[in-house]
Amino acid sequence: MEPSEHARAAASGGSGDPLVGRLLDGRYRIGPRVARGGMASVYEATDTRLDRTVAVKVMHPGLGDDREFAERFVREARAAARLNHPHVVGVYDQGDDTSDGQDTVFLVMEYVPGHTLRDVIRKEAPMPPARALALLEPVVSALAAAHRAGLIHRDVKPENVLIADEAHGSRVKVADFGLAKAVSADTQHTATGGVLIGTVSYLAPELVVDGRADARADVYAAGVVLYELLTGSKPHEGESPIQVAYRHVHHDVPMPSAVQPGIPDYVDALVARATSRDREHRAADAGVLLHQLHRVEQALRDGLASDPDLTSDLLPRRTPEADDAGPVGNDTTPEPFDAGALALLTEVDPRDSGLVDDGSPDRTTALERHLVPTSAAPAPTAPEPAPVTEPMTAAARPTAAASAPRPAPGRAPSRVAPVGTTARRRSAKGPILLLLALLLVAGIGVGAYWFGWARYTTTPAVLNLDQAAATAELEAAGLEVEEGEPAYSENVAPGLVIGTDPGPGDRVLSGGTVALVLSLGPERYDVPALEGSTEDQAQDALAATNLVFGESRGRWSETVPEGQVIRTSPKAGTTLKPGAVVDLVLSRGRKPIEVRDFTGKSFDDAREALEARRLEVSVAGEEFSDTVPEGFVISQDPTGGTLFRGDTVSFVVSQGPELVEVPRVRAMGVEAATSLLEGLGFAVETDEADGYLGLGFVFSSDPGSGESVPKGSTITLFLI
Repeated sequence: MEPSEHARAAASGGSGDPLVGRLLDGRYRIGPRVARGGMASVYEATDTRLDRTVAVKVMHPGLGDDREFAERFVREARAAARLNHPHVVGVYDQGDDTSDGQDTVFLVMEYVPGHTLRDVIRKEAPMPPARALALLEPVVSALAAAHRAGLIHRDVKPENVLIADEAHGSRVKVADFGLAKAVSADTQHTATGGVLIGTVSYLAPELVVDGRADARADVYAAGVVLYELLTGSKPHEGESPIQVAYRHVHHDVPMPSAVQPGIPDYVDALVARATSRDREHRAADAGVLLHQLHRVEQALRDGLASDPDLTSDLLPRRTPEADDAGPVGNDTTPEPFDAGALALLTEVDPRDSGLVDDGSPDRTTALERHLVPTSAAPAPTAPEPAPVTEPMTAAARPTAAASAPRPAPGRAPSRVAPVGTTARRRSAKGPILLLLALLLVAGIGVGAYWFGWARYTTTPAVLNLDQAAATAELEAAGLEVEEGEPAYSENVAPGLVIGTDPGPGDRVLSGGTVALVLSLGPERYDVPALEGSTEDQAQDALAATNLVFGESRGRWSETVPEGQVIRTSPKAGTTLKPGAVVDLVLSRGRKPIEVRDFTGKSFDDAREALEARRLEVSVAGEEFSDTVPEGFVISQDPTGGTLFRGDTVSFVVSQGPELVEVPRVRAMGVEAATSLLEGLGFAVETDEADGYLGLGFVFSSDPGSGESVPKGSTITLFLI
């Protein structure tokens, strides 16, 4: 991705881009484009399901339509998603949207607002060594984590290093593992040709020569980035990507101090070690480079202007050829560009490769390698015999031979001044020189045959054999055997060989080493136990186990807090293929229960209705009531609103009206009887009894004495 696109994308707001505003996979609302690279464009987007800002990397149509590339991209995205490191941009999701009739392959990543390391280089480089190493240290730490996980980045460059703004803690994160490749049974190099995709300014020499990519290629690129931080310029420039690529092969990266005097010798040595053209002299992986970087940082903190011991320890080992050529890492006399070597590399037209040519010198390019047979190498021309005209005595010949200058190694003999000889001498010298020339050509041919072909053998096919049988067959062919990183296979039983490096039939040096890739059997993952996790945590856990989050469904739960996972579908522990979909059942919290007012209603009916809804019912008391029938509700607490299962509703239940026993008033005077009854709360009426005599005494009452009647009832007195 190219940082120059940030400003243009922000200014345009994605105007005219058909992706802007589109909803990918029914979930990701695409916003403005924030970066554009050779292979993909990156957009700021909104995850509508989780309501968070993400970065969506969309493959250019030319690449997205290539099913093989898309499938490889998916595999590599899953591998990158397994990286859990504070300096690696997190990978959340991957998909292929076909809603518009075209395959739109995309990757959903952590959104890091800020700028790139390229922006820092433009503003600050050249910078002091301490600042340069502080910026590079988190990058190397991230690469070390990737290398431990069996991943190589293959496109380390300042554009792929994101630096969050100060509001987000100025974090440094490595992005774009789009070219990264899991170290597995797949072919790791194409010695006989193929397409090389990368950024030429940071290509390791072995990538250019034979396409081999391992952790040391990332180390080389990190060393080039360090050189750029220290000097503000790239170590190799050229008029075309091919020229830059070949300068990596034929020229050492210069010492930074040659460009910026004052840089300590041990910093020079760190750059030279990381960028050694011989991959065997570099750090084995980013973990080793991180250790070396920490040693240099400590020397800088100690204020050392020079540290001969550390410098000697870091400088790559010298070979006799390197000693003849001059100081390691300080090749200041470039070799002339070999025009004949241009036949080995050709640049693939962006229209054919699917890559975008935006004119940037740091864009991702595609270079195609072409196999050049050994026989095509031009044979050296035999030295031309010098003409001789004057006689020369026998005594003079040794002196002349001793004094003649010896030709420089690798150059044709210099012509010497003409000397005389006899005709017979002249006729004998020509055939001898011709014979010597023919022998020289034959020797070169034999050497080329030996070094280019004869010392190689063919890797035997040992696929589907167990480790012991495969080892025996390879050792019988004179090859060493080592165990490579195992890989999953759907059709090869665990423990059997599913691949070798070099592959079956490939050329390998006699006595060389063949790595066996053993099958782990079918790739399967158990659904993790996610109960109690949040939705975000559950999605991250599924991504870490190569399973795909499907959808979330809400359910009420009395025991699981709102927003947490109740269960998964399929359930936890189920074994699935990679990429299988797992749905989540999320808690909506406790189910609310609406309560209505039962005042004046039957208490038994109220209790039955509430207990059916899992509420508790209690009787706060019973009271007499002249207005509420016995067994009905006088009052309720609460009278309404929302409760939850297990909550209590209390009632005051009516006992009906209060009953009072009618006293005996027979034979009492009417005044005394009336006073007694009214004192008990009764109302009193009088009437004449049958046979009334006018005496004024009570003959009887209605209700009669001893009966219990509601307080306030009317008692009729019959007088005699």
